[in-house]
Amino acid sequence: MIKLYKATLLGCASVAILALSAYQVQQADKPVDPVYDNMDKSVDPRTDFFKYANGGWLKRNPIPAAYSSWGIGNVVQEEIRNRLKKINEDALAASAPKGSTTQKIGDFYYSGLDTVNIEKQGINPLKTQLALIDQASDVNGILNAAAVLTTTGTRNFIGSRVGQDAKNSSKMMLQLGQSGLGLPNRDYYFKTDARTTRVRNDYKSTHLPTMLKISGWDEQQAAKGAESAFKIEQFLADSSRKLENLRDPYRNYHKMTVTQLNRLTPNINWTTVFKTLELKPVDTVIVGQPEYYRAVNTALKTFTIDDWKAYLRWKLISSYAPYLNAAAEQESFRFSGKVISGRKEQLPRWKRVLDTENGLMGEALGQLFVKEYFPATAKLRYTEMVEAIRQAYREHIAKLDWMSPETKQKALIKLNAIHPKVGYPDKWKDFSTLVMDRESYAGNVIRARHWAYAVNINKLGKPVDHTEWGMTPQTYNASYSPSNNEITLPAAQFIIPGVKDSEVDDAVAYGYVAASTIGHEITHGFDDEGRLFDAKGNLKAWWTPTDSVKFTQRAKVLADQFSSYVVLDSLHVNGKATLGENIADLGGIVLGIDAFKKTQQYKQGKPINGLTPMQRFFLGYALGWLGQIRDEALANQILTDVHAPGFLRVNGPFSDVPEFYEAFKVKKGDKMWIDPAKRVKIW
Repeated sequence: MIKLYKATLLGCASVAILALSAYQVQQADKPVDPVYDNMDKSVDPRTDFFKYANGGWLKRNPIPAAYSSWGIGNVVQEEIRNRLKKINEDALAASAPKGSTTQKIGDFYYSGLDTVNIEKQGINPLKTQLALIDQASDVNGILNAAAVLTTTGTRNFIGSRVGQDAKNSSKMMLQLGQSGLGLPNRDYYFKTDARTTRVRNDYKSTHLPTMLKISGWDEQQAAKGAESAFKIEQFLADSSRKLENLRDPYRNYHKMTVTQLNRLTPNINWTTVFKTLELKPVDTVIVGQPEYYRAVNTALKTFTIDDWKAYLRWKLISSYAPYLNAAAEQESFRFSGKVISGRKEQLPRWKRVLDTENGLMGEALGQLFVKEYFPATAKLRYTEMVEAIRQAYREHIAKLDWMSPETKQKALIKLNAIHPKVGYPDKWKDFSTLVMDRESYAGNVIRARHWAYAVNINKLGKPVDHTEWGMTPQTYNASYSPSNNEITLPAAQFIIPGVKDSEVDDAVAYGYVAASTIGHEITHGFDDEGRLFDAKGNLKAWWTPTDSVKFTQRAKVLADQFSSYVVLDSLHVNGKATLGENIADLGGIVLGIDAFKKTQQYKQGKPINGLTPMQRFFLGYALGWLGQIRDEALANQILTDVHAPGFLRVNGPFSDVPEFYEAFKVKKGDKMWIDPAKRVKIW
């Protein structure tokens, strides 16, 4: 289990990366202030702090047509794309030896831009897989086709992967989880509100039949096949767990032998399926949601072979549509880009190709990215910041009035064991066996997906590689891994557009970096899920029962607080599903504050642009969530994402922090006010 966090842009970067962009436009003789210049001073901070902090920038920067949201993260991502574009263009022009990283990067980029060849090939890159589906004549044929499709990244009803055993983190195990849906999650098949109903009706009546026609079927076949595919998905959705129910690691852990698995699903011979999945001999598997696989077992006999062939054909064409001819790519974007996300137009092709390449062979790009843009000395700066937050956390744990000494001692052991990965890997992935050429864009994607699949399944039975990164250096994100008890902070986190390191004061830096990223990720080790894992990353009870109850009571107050927020029409935030992220946000803020209080800037108390150091700390944190989102994408986020909307990740936790009330003179009756007895205090 890896918790991913759309991390904020780090504000005290020691990296010499300057992104002069639309982020801020300043007169040559006026120094940039990364918080003051974005404010909307017509907004009362006690009413809506997010708009007060970021409203000026938001007014000047509407969402571009090709995007579903727009904010500081997008500006950083644009700068990263521009750098990756240069890397690709240099590779394209180089006379690199075959098999070299440069050759692979250049050939992939060429194939993605060669629209004449892509159009000429049509859906031919999928002909082998389509033939396999067409040849299926019984349940075993369907299972065989589904397993083969899985090996090249086509998501279907078999949701398999190799990952750490949650109860024995030193062991890599085969794991099966719910899968197989085409809509974003199970709620889209059953919710009856007007917005969700429109999405579902478009999917069922327009998108599915259109895509099946593109796959080579006539109109009648496509219409019938669309009905079949939707019926199967809805059947599987009915036995799929809701977002909040996927967050309990105990409830989603069921270890069983293959014999027991075969008894659970008598219509499936898993020994044969695992062989087709190219796995080594398997005797034990961890099943996340057994009821889902019971439903798959029933569905294999409930629906006809023709129904299943339509379902698998749909899964294949939808999985590869972005890499095929214009008809497939445009219909894929119409539904996923416009209907689901509200985007008005596609990104330029070069950006789409780069994003695909980044997802398939990101570390190959990452080696070149950090060599040119990220000095090795930056690692030291951010490792030191991790230690500053770790020390603040030690002090918080020592002062907790609700936790027993026994649990405190074990919490400190876990905290001290957290391993930070900063900037880029010490050991890079080996891409030597990955083949790339200029013949077929979709062909390259198929090979790259199979390569990645093979890398994953080859971990089965091997020791855990703690040097491996799950993110690339150029990823604008950060993560905490409960099973490894580690945080990952990629190099891209350290890009700040338009501002030099020397221009960022500690107040902004501690809000921007220490609180919203480092403190957030470390707190994930102690949120409602992370706290269930011990210092070695094992799912194991280490809290006293009384302390566990006290934590749960405090966490419930935060879940209820966020569930009360209405963000769009009748859509509320799902406080249970977003609880882990909300705990991490609140924890990161209070840890960042205490770490900041040790700095000279805080002690001196000198204002900058009329803002006190503590006011600038809160503005620095809010800067990381600067952005706005289209209604369609916001609705999708509420239903599918464990992160609350950005503006509530500012206003929500700030209302629980005493220093915020002091810094901005928040009084009872103000919209940001919560009565002291109802404010949440966990860490």
